[in-house]
Amino acid sequence: MMKTFKKTLLATSMLAFTGLANAAYEIKLSEEDKITFGGFIKVDYRHVDGNVGYRDFWIGGGSVLAEDKSQTKFFANESRINMKFVHGEVTGFVEMDFYGGGGNEIISNSSHPRLRHAFIKYQDFTFGQTWTTFMNTSALAETADFAGPMVGEAFVRNTMVRYKMGGLEVALENPESWGNDGIDDSPDADPASDDMPDIVAKYTFKGDWGNVSVAGLFRELNFNDGDSETAVGVSVAGKIKTIGKDDFRFQVHAGNTGRYVGVTAAPDVYNGEAEESTSYMAAYRHYWTEDTRSSVFYGYIETEESDRERVQYGVNIFKNYTPKLSFGFEVGQFEMKDADADSVYAQVSAKYVL
Repeated sequence: MMKTFKKTLLATSMLAFTGLANAAYEIKLSEEDKITFGGFIKVDYRHVDGNVGYRDFWIGGGSVLAEDKSQTKFFANESRINMKFVHGEVTGFVEMDFYGGGGNEIISNSSHPRLRHAFIKYQDFTFGQTWTTFMNTSALAETADFAGPMVGEAFVRNTMVRYKMGGLEVALENPESWGNDGIDDSPDADPASDDMPDIVAKYTFKGDWGNVSVAGLFRELNFNDGDSETAVGVSVAGKIKTIGKDDFRFQVHAGNTGRYVGVTAAPDVYNGEAEESTSYMAAYRHYWTEDTRSSVFYGYIETEESDRERVQYGVNIFKNYTPKLSFGFEVGQFEMKDADADSVYAQVSAKYVL
Protein backbone atom coordinates (compact mmCIF):
# COMPACT_ATOMS: atom_id res chain seq x y z
CA MET A 1 0.00 0.00 0.00
CA MET A 2 2.79 2.45 0.96
CA LYS A 3 4.71 1.59 -2.22
CA THR A 4 1.62 2.30 -4.36
CA PHE A 5 1.09 5.62 -2.55
CA LYS A 6 4.72 6.65 -3.18
CA LYS A 7 4.42 5.81 -6.89
CA THR A 8 1.22 7.84 -7.18
CA LEU A 9 2.80 10.78 -5.35
CA LEU A 10 5.87 10.66 -7.59
CA ALA A 11 3.79 10.52 -10.77
CA THR A 12 1.65 13.46 -9.64
CA SER A 13 4.73 15.51 -8.76
CA MET A 14 6.32 14.83 -12.15
CA LEU A 15 3.15 15.92 -13.90
CA ALA A 16 3.02 19.10 -11.86
CA PHE A 17 6.62 20.01 -12.67
CA THR A 18 6.08 19.15 -16.34
CA GLY A 19 3.26 21.73 -16.37
CA LEU A 20 5.73 24.50 -15.51
CA ALA A 21 6.71 24.69 -19.17
CA ASN A 22 3.09 25.12 -20.31
CA ALA A 23 0.59 27.96 -20.13
CA ALA A 24 -1.06 26.30 -17.11
CA TYR A 25 -0.35 23.45 -14.72
CA GLU A 26 -2.09 20.21 -15.62
CA ILE A 27 -2.53 17.08 -13.54
CA LYS A 28 -3.86 14.01 -15.33
CA LEU A 29 -5.81 11.80 -12.95
CA SER A 30 -6.93 9.13 -15.44
CA GLU A 31 -7.59 8.66 -19.15
CA GLU A 32 -10.77 10.74 -18.81
CA ASP A 33 -10.02 13.03 -15.87
CA LYS A 34 -7.63 15.95 -15.54
CA ILE A 35 -7.34 19.20 -13.57
CA THR A 36 -5.72 22.37 -14.95
CA PHE A 37 -4.65 25.34 -12.82
CA GLY A 38 -4.06 28.76 -14.37
CA GLY A 39 -4.33 32.52 -14.00
CA PHE A 40 -1.85 35.34 -13.55
CA ILE A 41 -0.34 37.75 -11.04
CA LYS A 42 -0.63 41.39 -12.10
CA VAL A 43 0.79 44.36 -10.18
CA ASP A 44 -0.11 47.93 -11.19
CA TYR A 45 1.08 51.45 -10.48
CA ARG A 46 -1.54 54.04 -11.52
CA HIS A 47 -1.57 57.85 -11.43
CA VAL A 48 -4.73 59.84 -12.25
CA ASP A 49 -5.04 63.62 -12.58
CA GLY A 50 -8.21 65.57 -13.37
CA ASN A 51 -11.79 66.21 -12.24
CA VAL A 52 -13.08 62.68 -12.78
CA GLY A 53 -12.43 60.84 -9.52
CA TYR A 54 -9.74 58.16 -9.30
CA ARG A 55 -10.68 54.57 -10.21
CA ASP A 56 -8.49 51.47 -10.46
CA PHE A 57 -9.86 51.20 -14.01
CA TRP A 58 -12.24 53.36 -16.02
CA ILE A 59 -15.86 52.35 -16.59
CA GLY A 60 -18.72 54.22 -18.23
CA GLY A 61 -19.64 56.08 -15.03
CA GLY A 62 -17.53 58.27 -12.81
CA SER A 63 -17.51 60.81 -9.97
CA VAL A 64 -17.20 64.42 -11.07
CA LEU A 65 -15.02 66.44 -8.67
CA ALA A 66 -15.39 70.12 -7.83
CA GLU A 67 -11.76 70.70 -8.86
CA ASP A 68 -8.85 68.76 -10.35
CA LYS A 69 -7.15 66.27 -8.05
CA SER A 70 -4.24 63.84 -8.37
CA GLN A 71 -3.96 60.35 -6.88
CA THR A 72 -1.41 57.56 -7.06
CA LYS A 73 -2.05 53.94 -6.12
CA PHE A 74 -0.24 50.59 -6.22
CA PHE A 75 -2.48 47.50 -6.34
CA ALA A 76 -2.63 43.83 -7.34
CA ASN A 77 -6.41 43.23 -7.38
CA GLU A 78 -6.56 42.18 -11.03
CA SER A 79 -4.56 39.03 -10.26
CA ARG A 80 -6.67 35.94 -10.85
CA ILE A 81 -6.68 32.19 -10.39
CA ASN A 82 -8.71 29.57 -12.21
CA MET A 83 -9.26 25.83 -12.29
CA LYS A 84 -10.59 23.62 -15.06
CA PHE A 85 -11.90 20.13 -14.42
CA VAL A 86 -12.34 17.73 -17.34
CA HIS A 87 -14.17 14.40 -17.22
CA GLY A 88 -14.69 13.03 -20.73
CA GLU A 89 -17.13 15.37 -22.50
CA VAL A 90 -17.85 17.38 -19.35
CA THR A 91 -15.77 20.44 -18.43
CA GLY A 92 -16.15 22.61 -15.33
CA PHE A 93 -14.40 25.96 -15.03
CA VAL A 94 -14.20 28.43 -12.14
CA GLU A 95 -12.20 31.68 -11.92
CA MET A 96 -11.74 34.42 -9.31
CA ASP A 97 -9.98 37.75 -9.07
CA PHE A 98 -9.67 40.13 -6.10
CA TYR A 99 -11.98 43.01 -6.93
CA GLY A 100 -14.50 41.83 -4.36
CA GLY A 101 -13.96 44.77 -2.02
CA GLY A 102 -12.79 44.82 1.59
CA GLY A 103 -9.34 45.56 2.92
CA ASN A 104 -7.62 48.87 3.48
CA GLU A 105 -4.43 50.72 2.60
CA ILE A 106 -3.47 51.39 6.23
CA ILE A 107 -2.42 47.94 7.40
CA SER A 108 -2.96 44.89 5.21
CA ASN A 109 -4.30 45.88 1.75
CA SER A 110 -6.42 42.72 1.90
CA SER A 111 -9.04 42.25 -0.83
CA HIS A 112 -11.93 39.81 -1.04
CA PRO A 113 -12.01 37.23 -3.85
CA ARG A 114 -14.70 37.79 -6.51
CA LEU A 115 -16.32 35.15 -8.71
CA ARG A 116 -15.73 35.86 -12.40
CA HIS A 117 -16.62 32.61 -14.16
CA ALA A 118 -18.32 29.41 -13.00
CA PHE A 119 -19.73 27.22 -15.74
CA ILE A 120 -20.18 23.68 -17.02
CA LYS A 121 -19.72 22.64 -20.65
CA TYR A 122 -21.22 19.46 -22.05
CA GLN A 123 -20.97 18.78 -25.78
CA ASP A 124 -22.45 21.92 -27.44
CA PHE A 125 -24.06 23.35 -24.27
CA THR A 126 -22.76 25.80 -21.66
CA PHE A 127 -24.47 26.27 -18.29
CA GLY A 128 -23.37 28.90 -15.78
CA GLN A 129 -21.75 32.31 -15.45
CA THR A 130 -19.39 33.55 -18.15
CA TRP A 131 -19.07 36.22 -20.85
CA THR A 132 -22.37 37.17 -22.47
CA THR A 133 -22.99 35.70 -25.91
CA PHE A 134 -23.42 39.30 -27.16
CA MET A 135 -19.69 39.83 -26.62
CA ASN A 136 -16.74 39.04 -28.91
CA THR A 137 -13.85 38.65 -26.46
CA SER A 138 -11.23 38.65 -29.23
CA ALA A 139 -12.29 42.24 -30.07
CA LEU A 140 -11.08 43.64 -26.72
CA ALA A 141 -8.00 45.86 -26.92
CA GLU A 142 -4.82 44.84 -25.11
CA THR A 143 -4.44 47.44 -22.35
CA ALA A 144 -2.87 48.02 -18.95
CA ASP A 145 -6.11 49.67 -17.79
CA PHE A 146 -8.38 46.69 -17.06
CA ALA A 147 -10.37 45.83 -20.26
CA GLY A 148 -9.46 49.17 -21.84
CA PRO A 149 -12.03 51.58 -23.36
CA MET A 150 -15.11 49.92 -21.86
CA VAL A 151 -17.34 52.84 -22.86
CA GLY A 152 -17.32 51.40 -26.39
CA GLU A 153 -17.21 47.70 -25.55
CA ALA A 154 -19.74 44.97 -24.90
CA PHE A 155 -18.60 43.80 -21.48
CA VAL A 156 -20.90 41.73 -19.26
CA ARG A 157 -20.74 38.38 -17.51
CA ASN A 158 -24.13 36.66 -17.19
CA THR A 159 -25.46 33.36 -15.91
CA MET A 160 -26.94 31.54 -18.90
CA VAL A 161 -27.79 28.47 -20.92
CA ARG A 162 -26.05 28.56 -24.31
CA TYR A 163 -26.07 26.27 -27.35
CA LYS A 164 -23.34 26.38 -29.99
CA MET A 165 -23.52 24.90 -33.49
CA GLY A 166 -20.58 25.80 -35.72
CA GLY A 167 -20.36 29.59 -35.88
CA LEU A 168 -23.86 30.06 -34.42
CA GLU A 169 -24.47 30.61 -30.70
CA VAL A 170 -27.91 31.05 -29.10
CA ALA A 171 -28.45 31.73 -25.39
CA LEU A 172 -30.99 32.50 -22.69
CA GLU A 173 -29.29 34.84 -20.24
CA ASN A 174 -30.08 36.38 -16.87
CA PRO A 175 -32.34 39.46 -17.25
CA GLU A 176 -31.93 42.74 -15.38
CA SER A 177 -33.78 45.99 -16.19
CA TRP A 178 -31.33 48.44 -14.67
CA GLY A 179 -31.99 52.15 -14.29
CA ASN A 180 -35.05 52.53 -12.04
CA ASP A 181 -36.75 54.95 -14.44
CA GLY A 182 -34.06 57.59 -13.84
CA ILE A 183 -34.90 57.94 -10.14
CA ASP A 184 -31.90 55.86 -9.10
CA ASP A 185 -29.57 54.60 -11.82
CA SER A 186 -26.89 53.20 -9.53
CA PRO A 187 -25.70 49.66 -10.32
CA ASP A 188 -27.58 48.38 -7.21
CA ALA A 189 -30.94 49.75 -8.30
CA ASP A 190 -33.60 47.10 -9.02
CA PRO A 191 -36.59 48.71 -10.72
CA ALA A 192 -38.79 45.70 -11.32
CA SER A 193 -39.08 41.95 -11.36
CA ASP A 194 -37.81 40.57 -14.66
CA ASP A 195 -39.70 37.43 -15.67
CA MET A 196 -38.39 36.85 -19.20
CA PRO A 197 -34.79 35.86 -19.92
CA ASP A 198 -32.67 37.91 -22.30
CA ILE A 199 -32.34 36.19 -25.68
CA VAL A 200 -29.00 36.53 -27.44
CA ALA A 201 -27.85 35.15 -30.79
CA LYS A 202 -24.46 35.54 -32.44
CA TYR A 203 -22.82 34.25 -35.61
CA THR A 204 -19.04 34.39 -35.98
CA PHE A 205 -17.28 34.27 -39.34
CA LYS A 206 -13.72 32.93 -39.04
CA GLY A 207 -10.77 32.47 -41.33
CA ASP A 208 -7.01 32.87 -41.64
CA TRP A 209 -7.72 36.62 -41.81
CA GLY A 210 -9.27 36.72 -38.31
CA ASN A 211 -12.94 36.84 -37.28
CA VAL A 212 -16.06 39.01 -37.39
CA SER A 213 -19.17 38.42 -35.31
CA VAL A 214 -22.72 39.71 -35.77
CA ALA A 215 -24.93 39.58 -32.67
CA GLY A 216 -28.51 40.43 -31.76
CA LEU A 217 -30.06 41.07 -28.35
CA PHE A 218 -33.78 40.70 -27.60
CA ARG A 219 -35.09 41.74 -24.15
CA GLU A 220 -38.17 42.68 -22.19
CA LEU A 221 -37.46 45.75 -20.05
CA ASN A 222 -39.62 46.32 -16.97
CA PHE A 223 -40.61 49.59 -15.30
CA ASN A 224 -41.66 50.46 -11.74
CA ASP A 225 -45.26 51.14 -12.76
CA GLY A 226 -45.64 47.58 -14.05
CA ASP A 227 -45.29 48.40 -17.75
CA SER A 228 -42.76 46.64 -19.97
CA GLU A 229 -41.20 47.31 -23.34
CA THR A 230 -39.51 45.13 -25.92
CA ALA A 231 -35.89 46.12 -26.51
CA VAL A 232 -33.53 45.17 -29.32
CA GLY A 233 -29.78 45.73 -29.69
CA VAL A 234 -27.25 44.80 -32.37
CA SER A 235 -23.48 44.40 -32.47
CA VAL A 236 -20.74 43.88 -35.04
CA ALA A 237 -17.26 43.14 -33.70
CA GLY A 238 -14.06 41.47 -34.77
CA LYS A 239 -10.33 41.06 -34.89
CA ILE A 240 -8.66 41.39 -38.29
CA LYS A 241 -5.06 40.37 -38.97
CA THR A 242 -3.12 42.98 -40.91
CA ILE A 243 0.67 43.11 -41.49
CA GLY A 244 2.86 40.48 -39.85
CA LYS A 245 1.58 39.88 -36.32
CA ASP A 246 -0.35 43.19 -36.22
CA ASP A 247 -4.13 43.26 -35.84
CA PHE A 248 -7.08 45.63 -35.90
CA ARG A 249 -9.89 45.19 -33.34
CA PHE A 250 -13.27 46.88 -33.49
CA GLN A 251 -16.76 46.92 -32.01
CA VAL A 252 -19.92 48.77 -33.08
CA HIS A 253 -23.16 48.60 -31.05
CA ALA A 254 -26.55 50.25 -31.46
CA GLY A 255 -30.10 50.12 -30.12
CA ASN A 256 -31.33 49.20 -26.64
CA THR A 257 -28.05 47.61 -25.55
CA GLY A 258 -28.23 49.15 -22.06
CA ARG A 259 -26.06 47.42 -19.46
CA TYR A 260 -24.54 45.11 -22.09
CA VAL A 261 -22.35 47.93 -23.44
CA GLY A 262 -20.37 50.69 -21.73
CA VAL A 263 -20.31 49.36 -18.14
CA THR A 264 -22.75 51.78 -16.42
CA ALA A 265 -22.52 54.38 -19.21
CA ALA A 266 -26.05 53.59 -20.43
CA PRO A 267 -28.97 52.49 -18.21
CA ASP A 268 -31.57 50.10 -19.61
CA VAL A 269 -34.48 52.39 -18.70
CA TYR A 270 -34.47 56.14 -18.06
CA ASN A 271 -37.41 58.42 -17.20
CA GLY A 272 -39.92 55.80 -18.26
CA GLU A 273 -38.26 55.09 -21.62
CA ALA A 274 -36.02 52.35 -22.96
CA GLU A 275 -32.57 53.89 -23.36
CA GLU A 276 -30.98 53.92 -26.80
CA SER A 277 -27.26 54.23 -27.33
CA THR A 278 -24.63 54.17 -30.06
CA SER A 279 -21.10 53.08 -29.22
CA TYR A 280 -17.93 51.93 -30.86
CA MET A 281 -14.34 50.95 -30.11
CA ALA A 282 -11.29 50.69 -32.35
CA ALA A 283 -7.78 49.48 -31.51
CA TYR A 284 -4.68 48.76 -33.55
CA ARG A 285 -1.89 46.55 -32.14
CA HIS A 286 1.57 46.73 -33.70
CA TYR A 287 4.51 44.42 -32.98
CA TRP A 288 7.81 46.31 -32.94
CA THR A 289 9.72 43.06 -32.35
CA GLU A 290 8.76 39.48 -31.49
CA ASP A 291 8.43 40.39 -27.81
CA THR A 292 7.51 44.10 -27.90
CA ARG A 293 4.14 45.50 -29.00
CA SER A 294 1.93 48.60 -28.70
CA SER A 295 -1.79 49.30 -28.97
CA VAL A 296 -3.52 52.59 -29.69
CA PHE A 297 -7.25 52.58 -28.86
CA TYR A 298 -10.38 54.74 -28.79
CA GLY A 299 -13.81 54.09 -27.27
CA TYR A 300 -17.00 56.19 -27.47
CA ILE A 301 -20.64 56.02 -26.37
CA GLU A 302 -23.57 58.43 -26.54
CA THR A 303 -27.07 57.86 -25.16
CA GLU A 304 -30.38 59.34 -26.28
CA GLU A 305 -32.63 59.50 -23.20
CA SER A 306 -30.03 60.23 -20.49
CA ASP A 307 -27.98 62.39 -22.90
CA ARG A 308 -24.58 61.01 -21.91
CA GLU A 309 -21.35 61.17 -23.90
CA ARG A 310 -18.26 59.31 -22.72
CA VAL A 311 -14.83 58.80 -24.34
CA GLN A 312 -11.62 56.96 -23.51
CA TYR A 313 -8.44 56.78 -25.56
CA GLY A 314 -4.82 55.84 -24.97
CA VAL A 315 -1.61 54.25 -26.17
CA ASN A 316 0.67 51.69 -24.56
CA ILE A 317 3.71 49.46 -24.93
CA PHE A 318 4.28 45.93 -23.59
CA LYS A 319 7.44 43.84 -23.57
CA ASN A 320 7.82 40.15 -22.70
CA TYR A 321 11.06 39.53 -20.81
CA THR A 322 10.30 35.81 -20.62
CA PRO A 323 7.41 33.87 -22.24
CA LYS A 324 5.46 34.38 -18.99
CA LEU A 325 6.69 37.72 -17.62
CA SER A 326 5.79 41.06 -19.22
CA PHE A 327 5.91 44.74 -18.31
CA GLY A 328 3.75 47.50 -19.75
CA PHE A 329 3.30 51.27 -19.76
CA GLU A 330 0.15 53.14 -20.82
CA VAL A 331 -1.09 56.73 -20.94
CA GLY A 332 -4.57 57.90 -21.80
CA GLN A 333 -7.56 60.06 -21.05
CA PHE A 334 -11.13 59.44 -19.86
CA GLU A 335 -13.80 62.07 -20.62
CA MET A 336 -17.37 62.59 -19.42
CA LYS A 337 -18.24 65.20 -22.03
CA ASP A 338 -21.83 65.59 -20.86
CA ALA A 339 -20.49 66.64 -17.42
CA ASP A 340 -17.53 68.67 -18.77
CA ALA A 341 -15.11 66.45 -16.85
CA ASP A 342 -11.97 64.56 -17.79
CA SER A 343 -8.90 62.91 -16.26
CA VAL A 344 -5.59 61.76 -17.67
CA TYR A 345 -3.84 58.67 -16.37
CA ALA A 346 -0.52 56.85 -16.53
CA GLN A 347 -0.15 53.20 -15.60
CA VAL A 348 2.75 50.76 -15.27
CA SER A 349 2.01 47.02 -15.06
CA ALA A 350 3.94 43.84 -14.34
CA LYS A 351 2.25 40.55 -15.26
CA TYR A 352 3.33 36.96 -14.64
CA VAL A 353 1.18 34.30 -16.32
CA LEU A 354 0.89 31.12 -14.27
